[in-house]
Amino acid sequence: MEITVDHIRSQKTSIRKTKVICTLGPSCWSVEGLCGLIDAGMNIARLNFSHGDHETHSATLERLREALASRPGAHVGVMLDTKGPEIRTGFYEPSYKGKLTLTKGNTIEIGTDYERLGGVDYLACSYKSLPTTVKVGSRILVADGAVMFEVLEIRSESVIAKILNNATIGERKNMNLPGAIVDLPTLTDKDVDDLVNFGIPEGVDFIAASFVRRGSDLDYIREVLGDEGAHIKIISKIENQEGLENYDDILEKSDGIMVARGDLGMEIPIQKVFLAQKMMIKKANLRGKPVITATQMLESMISNPRPTRAECADVANAVLDGSDAVMLSGETANGEFPNQAVAMMADTCLEAESMIDYDNLSDTIRHATLLRQGSLYPAESIASSAVKTAYDVKAKAIIVLTSSGLTARFVAKYRPQMPILVLTAMGHVARQTQGYLKNCESAMLGSMLGTDAILIKAQDMVKRKGWVTSGDLIVCVYGLKEGITGTTNMMRVITVE
Repeated sequence: MEITVDHIRSQKTSIRKTKVICTLGPSCWSVEGLCGLIDAGMNIARLNFSHGDHETHSATLERLREALASRPGAHVGVMLDTKGPEIRTGFYEPSYKGKLTLTKGNTIEIGTDYERLGGVDYLACSYKSLPTTVKVGSRILVADGAVMFEVLEIRSESVIAKILNNATIGERKNMNLPGAIVDLPTLTDKDVDDLVNFGIPEGVDFIAASFVRRGSDLDYIREVLGDEGAHIKIISKIENQEGLENYDDILEKSDGIMVARGDLGMEIPIQKVFLAQKMMIKKANLRGKPVITATQMLESMISNPRPTRAECADVANAVLDGSDAVMLSGETANGEFPNQAVAMMADTCLEAESMIDYDNLSDTIRHATLLRQGSLYPAESIASSAVKTAYDVKAKAIIVLTSSGLTARFVAKYRPQMPILVLTAMGHVARQTQGYLKNCESAMLGSMLGTDAILIKAQDMVKRKGWVTSGDLIVCVYGLKEGITGTTNMMRVITVE
């Protein structure tokens, strides 16, 4: 699309399609603060289980639901982000007072005796398989890359490494082993406890699974969730080289993907992260799997009321790449300007969306899908046809009746310019579809029975939203067998009365 001065100057009034995920924390977790995030554009509330306990998160969730009760019709999904397996450095001798200064060019022993207190000659590591995982010449990164080591020698329970830069680091800092295949569990005991004793009983809508490395990881997570948690959507966080190499298998078994650029930037060369981002988003788009881009998107807004130009460009490029959602972390959890960060994220998404030729994008996705699959499943074919019909007749909205959310996901995959209204009788489906499906808004129904009556009600809903006026056309997608999941087989064009 051609960019003109008038386009730059214009005030965008269209409906935002890209979703915004907000991490909850002390800066925003009061009822008033949560209302502010909802009003600013939050679609999913993320609970970061790397911090806090069940009691704290439960109280936050209770306040979120209180805030939502004051915003009738608002649907905000809840995401449990697991802590995941991790490698950390140990504690230091008391004389260091919690801070260790490392000098470039010196050597240090990094060992697996985690009880041993460290110093300038020894740094404890929580990963017992360190000596068999790394090799001479391997890099080790500590404290988000604040200090780098190069392995010089492998011993039975430790390695000797050269310090590559001057740094001062605290105790229990994260450690990354770029390019290595680590021997760590998919879910730690803590993760299992968080899923079983918090996620399921508290009714979370999404699990963001940290450090997913292979497709079989998803099988195990679903086994842990069991029948009670079968409705919870699993978002696989791709954070290392192994996850990238097994991405196709992971994508196949995931409900969605998170491009977790923080740890990924520690595990692969940082200048290649943008390539990984584009690859993952493109493949997810073609599979119709929602994809979230995360980490340091508006990081400077933790302490500043305005982001940097580079940060806004990063958000915009994530949208142009095809992200269904973008995520805020510290900006909302402990930043000084949480509402402004959400509003800026939402506004930047809207600006980027104005540059996308959705009609052409829809055709591209359809042709690429047929090239890859050869044919479409019936429900996806109906959804694809509904989007094409909506373009052909210049419909102003698409209405989807769904019990599981699957049809809504298929419609969203084909990127209609016009908004999608998802009607469902299931609360979790309303939160999930509005939470992470591009361009979808949801509304709750008492029952999915009585299709004709529902479609009459849908016309009134979209009129009240200001999407349509009398005489406009809308496209409706539903199943002939009312209220039965997986039976979408009807597409209908209606003139709004």
